[in-house]
Amino acid sequence: MIAAAVPPTAPLATAIVTSSYRGDFERCRLLCESIDARITGHTRHLILVEAADLPLFRQLAGPKREIISERDLLPLWLRPFPDPLSFGRRRVWLSPKGPPLRGWHVQQLRRLAIAAAMPETVMVSCDSDVVFVKPFDVADFQRNGAVEFYRIPHAMETVLPELVDHHRAWSRRAGTLLGIKAPAETDPGYIATVIAWRTDTVREMMARIAEVTGRSALTSLAASRLLSECTIYGRFVDEVERKPLRHFASERRLCRTYWSGDAMSGAELRSFADAMGPEQVAVGIQSFTGTDPALIRQAAGLA
Repeated sequence: MIAAAVPPTAPLATAIVTSSYRGDFERCRLLCESIDARITGHTRHLILVEAADLPLFRQLAGPKREIISERDLLPLWLRPFPDPLSFGRRRVWLSPKGPPLRGWHVQQLRRLAIAAAMPETVMVSCDSDVVFVKPFDVADFQRNGAVEFYRIPHAMETVLPELVDHHRAWSRRAGTLLGIKAPAETDPGYIATVIAWRTDTVREMMARIAEVTGRSALTSLAASRLLSECTIYGRFVDEVERKPLRHFASERRLCRTYWSGDAMSGAELRSFADAMGPEQVAVGIQSFTGTDPALIRQAAGLA
């Protein structure tokens, strides 16, 4: 007897999430344009910002794009203030629960909070300085109901030497938050600029942190500047969750990223994009390189 064919599993509902800020507005606008032109399969795109940035970012809202204030996500005890060390040009988040936090710390807390609250099963986290240059269906993150889990074995061998201590510290803190007794730290890499998470996994991870620490997960996470949400998620999936049908590991990096260096010219941007791997669909030009967003728009074919 010939077995009946098994019908394919329907794609899990997927939302794209970007945590951004005023200084990245033009880059975030470019990201939105590239999503609208080239990305399919998502229910909506959520942009998470400080309350003061809502009026600016609301111009990016649309039928499938929502702008969400961090005040709807984070506890009232965590508040932004002008950073006196930058003469007020930057922001610092103060709380009675831990040390002052920078914007990149709070962007992580926003992503964790929205992932734990959203109804979609899959959250695709996408940095605001990413631009999609090829068509991509977010259902490609799924395989028969399982979600792609970004994991690079022995990543410490490839990390820039000046960043190794940071990655090791993030791994140790993740282990402490999750109650992992040993090993104290591990060397797989879990950090990428375009990455998929399961929201049910995030909710269980947050519950685990609360159980281990005896405090709410956000309180525990905000208690230190040693924070890498991707590393916490990665160690939870690898060492705590133990539900293999939820994830399948993958080493593919969908975004080719220019992490540091001088501002790139238009010709350099085109060469950078031309060197993308066959599996890569986006480029990430870090905002602190000072590369002109107008040049990125042209190189991405969105001008």
